Amino acid sequence: MINNVTRMLDSRLIAYTAFEIPEEKLSALEVATLLNIRPELVFKTMVVTRDRRRRALLVLVSAVSTVDLKKVAIAIGEKKVQLPTEREAEEITGMQAGGISPLALVNRGFGALIDISAQEHHEIHVSGGQRGLNIKLRVADLAGLTNARFAQISRPLAEPDPDARGRPTP
Repeated sequence: MINNVTRMLDSRLIAYTAFEIPEEKLSALEVATLLNIRPELVFKTMVVTRDRRRRALLVLVSAVSTVDLKKVAIAIGEKKVQLPTEREAEEITGMQAGGISPLALVNRGFGALIDISAQEHHEIHVSGGQRGLNIKLRVADLAGLTNARFAQISRPLAEPDPDARGRPTP
């Protein structure tokens, strides 16, 4: 499958492997199962909005984790950040949920944070910029292309959100 992301990777001579998967919206855990790989190698991209200036940030956490909004706020020096609704995330990025990719948003003004756990791996999987396309590439290449910083921004899926106050965890 060829799209703007694969063309960009090819033009920059970045090594990657593209995987075609069903075009339905799949969770990162479902992608890991489908590709028969360890779930900690599949990173989901989530949109977070900053308290000030309402600017959006892309955060990447593994399939076995969820984003910790307090840790994200601390990492970027904000008092508070929020997870927009799925529809709002689609409006902010111009991409369909399940296909939002930091690779598709290079040079579009989005900051990016990658959970520090990615540095434990040579390569990870991320969305290829549309539903049905998954890209495996080197962590260093992903960080370089997206100008991402690494930070401790997640918690295990099973760990409750101390700030949830009865709300479901993202």
